[in-house]
Amino acid sequence: MSTTAPISPIRQYFEDVAPNLSRWNRKNRFFYRDLEYLHQFFIPPQSRVLELGCGLGDLLHALNPAVGVGIDFAQPIVDLAAAQYPQLHFYCLDAEQLEPSQLASGHQTFDYIILSNVIGHLQDIQTVLQRLHPFCHRSTHVILSFHNHLWQPILNLAEAIGERRPQPPHSWLSLDDVSNLLTITGYQINQRGRRFLCPKPVPIVAGLCNRYLRALPVLEHFCLTNYIIARSQLVQPANPLPSCSVVVPARNEAGNIAATIDRLPVLGSLTEVIFVEGNSQDHTWAEIQRVVDAYEGPHRVKALQQTGRGKADAVHLGFAAATGEILMILDADLTVQPEDLEHFYEVIASDRGEFINGSRLIYPCSNQAMPWINMLANKFFSLVFSFLLSIPLKDTLCGTKVIWKQDYEKLKSQKDYFGNFDPFGDFELLFGAAKLGLRIVEVPVRYQPRSYGQSNIAHVKEGLKLLNMCFYASRKIKFF
Repeated sequence: MSTTAPISPIRQYFEDVAPNLSRWNRKNRFFYRDLEYLHQFFIPPQSRVLELGCGLGDLLHALNPAVGVGIDFAQPIVDLAAAQYPQLHFYCLDAEQLEPSQLASGHQTFDYIILSNVIGHLQDIQTVLQRLHPFCHRSTHVILSFHNHLWQPILNLAEAIGERRPQPPHSWLSLDDVSNLLTITGYQINQRGRRFLCPKPVPIVAGLCNRYLRALPVLEHFCLTNYIIARSQLVQPANPLPSCSVVVPARNEAGNIAATIDRLPVLGSLTEVIFVEGNSQDHTWAEIQRVVDAYEGPHRVKALQQTGRGKADAVHLGFAAATGEILMILDADLTVQPEDLEHFYEVIASDRGEFINGSRLIYPCSNQAMPWINMLANKFFSLVFSFLLSIPLKDTLCGTKVIWKQDYEKLKSQKDYFGNFDPFGDFELLFGAAKLGLRIVEVPVRYQPRSYGQSNIAHVKEGLKLLNMCFYASRKIKFF
């Protein structure tokens, strides 16, 4: 006599609720739309996305993925999702027994893996998180969202009065609980955040709470939605010594060109140096051409000349011509020493960070290198940017920044979100990295006085530009 394994209570609950799931989703559309905003902010369109506990597939559909795969363990829900969104791929599988072999060819690795309001329903969270590693490549990001446990009595009341779908027993987890679970299962935390203070579309009040008040200190702790972005630490890099391209914007820096190439260390399997000259008043372009023509060292050297203006234009021009897997910016004034790029390379190549920002405020530097007024401005903007990005940063104005080329391509694809707001080029990279959920870390540099030429910075004029960029970023990142 054959016996069938009894269905779990949690699965039975979701199978029973399937016919009414769409009605409940519509009733609380305001909340689910905010979850879509959150994930759309971090996930570029046409990404490869896997969602566990996908429900009816509404969130997956809203992300406009190139490949969208949804997994749920309730067959009636999977059937409804597949009928509603035939362009997506849905599987009826148990996340606690998930393996890549259970999915069709082409559905084995993803750019983003989503667990939205599902982690509390899992019977064995550790097992599920461990089973996700084979679906990750080097830059896969796992995004988890879940309710703030402080809202438990309010949500229980909402169930009692029929404003929320009745829930089965589940775990109430804090940000620290989920961060710890990710850490012990082999993940690195990139970002943590909170959002959504007012769960009902009350005119004026909801907009004020959910756009502005929810981002303020203290009040943020009372938001309904917690979220974490993490990366697998168990994925081995495809190339243990990735190649590197160093872009050197140069304006009126003729006396530093030869020293730049002479002092630059070998980085990875190939070091490419790209000089980008822009509207110099001295003989910088002639000196670049001379150095490139005469060079016989280990680096691959290129020379480009801007048709546009500004450092941002130079950086984009250099990055577009770069062939390295890692992209670096080194200012031609050599106040950041070329030798220090070895530290940047080591950090990003070993996956200790995905976006590396230089910091000039760790080691002592002379007043000649950084006058006191510059020091105060740097510390002020570091505090502002740390608040805006919710990431502790000590020196946002350092020109040396490092990013993987494939992440830069994603960032560039979302350029329309920010527009051409940054004439310097450094900050759109920093903002873009935060928007992509990259892990931003800082590497200290030994900041030195100039040995040639004068600074190209107009302090008051560019300080006002920075303030304007802060206001812009507040709308596009902090209060989005």
